[in-house]
Amino acid sequence: METNGYPQNEHEDIDLSQFDDDYESAEVEDREFEPVPDGKYQVKVDRVEIARAKSSGNPMLKWTLKILAPTHAGRLLWRNNVMASKENVKWLKNDLHVCGLELEKLSELPERLDDLLDLTLEVTKRTRGENENIYLNRRIEIDAGDSDGEPARDAKGEIIPF
Repeated sequence: METNGYPQNEHEDIDLSQFDDDYESAEVEDREFEPVPDGKYQVKVDRVEIARAKSSGNPMLKWTLKILAPTHAGRLLWRNNVMASKENVKWLKNDLHVCGLELEKLSELPERLDDLLDLTLEVTKRTRGENENIYLNRRIEIDAGDSDGEPARDAKGEIIPF
């Protein structure tokens, strides 16, 4: 039997009682974050996974994107590519192309997920009503060894405006 996706007995050998006193005396910090405002952000692909949409059961690619700049650094954005129609698959293929990941077949994606990790992207967050959408605009190539004060440049060599 599974609980929260984990086998029920998997953590029986872990004794948390040693932390009971610390837990009891720890103060709770109330944290309320305002939503990240609409706009363009530089992000790093923090996590990608293939999962099933809870409501429909359709397969989807779930993205976790960590904001680097220009504001809200460290905050997370999420994008889901649900695969339920030709149009959905077209959007996914375009997102993968933006990331520089070219596949012959979509069935190759599970083995290539690691190729998406740690990519730097420019994204746009747009809210319409209660729906938040994240659009992948372009991949950004940042030379990690370049610390001479020169501005970061994208894959085309253009200066990144942040």
